Amino acid sequence: MSQDITQILKAVEDGDQQATDQLLPLVYAELRRLAAAKMASERPDQTLQPTALVHEAFMRLLGGEQPSQWDGRGHFFAAASEAMRRILIDAARKRSRLKRGGALVRVELKDDDALVEVADEKLLELDDALQKLESQDPEAAKLVELRYFTGLTIDETAETLGVSPRTVKRNWAYARAWLQRELMSQDPNSIP
Repeated sequence: MSQDITQILKAVEDGDQQATDQLLPLVYAELRRLAAAKMASERPDQTLQPTALVHEAFMRLLGGEQPSQWDGRGHFFAAASEAMRRILIDAARKRSRLKRGGALVRVELKDDDALVEVADEKLLELDDALQKLESQDPEAAKLVELRYFTGLTIDETAETLGVSPRTVKRNWAYARAWLQRELMSQDPNSIP
């Protein structure tokens, strides 16, 4: 049996499509066992099933345009195990991104953003947040007014406030972060 697999792997390397079709039935049971072992250590709410893991790994190993070089049966199964590990890691990363807001669309206020058109509702929410900021940090609120509503550049804002451009950049970053956090706490879709 292992001799058959080695011969078929050699034929796959040589580009024989029929050999690829013959390989899966011969290695399926072993790949399924590897997949089940890998899945046993995964979270219980894992949505990926061992069968899907086997098929995805098989496609990664043999579905590419370039034929892979296999140094026998052991090398093939080691590569299959590595492919399964990578698939599970990719799935975990995807879940982690979604858990941390990966589905949300990030909107940033950039250094040169000014005088943008904002819906009335959003503008009112921004004004409420800006009033809160003003009660806590009047200088930061003034900077937002100058940059966001008036459209002054970093240098113009620095000159108006009588501070260095570097201070304006630092305070602008702080004010944007503060406002974004405040607007997100009100409504996740409220950032203009």
